[in-house]
Amino acid sequence: MAYKEWGDPHNRRVLVCVHGLTRVSDDFDRLAAELAPVYRVICPDVAGRGRSDPLPAPQHYQVPQYVSDMVTLLARADADTVHWVGTSMGGLIGMALASLPDTPVGRLVLNDVGPAISMQSLERIGSYVGQDLRFDSFEDGARHIREISAPFGPHSEQQWRKLAADVLRRDGQGKWMKHYDLRIAGAFRALTPETVRQAEEASWRAYDAIACPTLLLRGAESDLLLPQTAQAMTQRGPRARLVEFPGVGHAPTLLQDDQVAAVREFLLE
Repeated sequence: MAYKEWGDPHNRRVLVCVHGLTRVSDDFDRLAAELAPVYRVICPDVAGRGRSDPLPAPQHYQVPQYVSDMVTLLARADADTVHWVGTSMGGLIGMALASLPDTPVGRLVLNDVGPAISMQSLERIGSYVGQDLRFDSFEDGARHIREISAPFGPHSEQQWRKLAADVLRRDGQGKWMKHYDLRIAGAFRALTPETVRQAEEASWRAYDAIACPTLLLRGAESDLLLPQTAQAMTQRGPRARLVEFPGVGHAPTLLQDDQVAAVREFLLE
């Protein structure tokens, strides 16, 4: 598992930032640069994404495996306690880790994710995540990334280019393709209403076990974290503090000033 590291490698204040399903560690470049004077910031590429190796079998692409990987990463980093920022899937990993007895997580930021995930959003993400698309040029690939990432909300041309560059790479024939193992789509194909219900019940149990201060970020137009779920998260478990961003869906990219400020203020208070 590859990871990027920012700040003093001997700093005992450690911040771990974990990306969403098809994204990579580079998503946190802006946030990491902002917080590196205070933290040692570690941003991993979850297995099968970016520069990390794929897992040997598609059925291993599950949150319990990712949690195990993160425990190993923390041991390698010699980090006893950490603050955690997780976007979407990265938030689910953080939520599971923060729910464990003697958890190393001291503060938790959940970026547009909670114990209940809408079937509509799962179907939307599942419609493109496993497509083996190849593009003749970077510009063609960037247009595709911008199209499927429209819920991220308004961004500058430079920001859109970075969001595309972070997740596109060249294959052996010079074509541009997505920078992740397409087999991660297997988990979506296996979903049924019953498995989703069971996962939601387990996730709520994990959330209710979290005791550390928790910040919940939500895109006001998000189809993944519904308003009723976000409100419930403010009333149970760690009673998360909720911050919503207008004009943004799933998920805030943490590239914008107001989004970075909300995370910084919570982590450093």
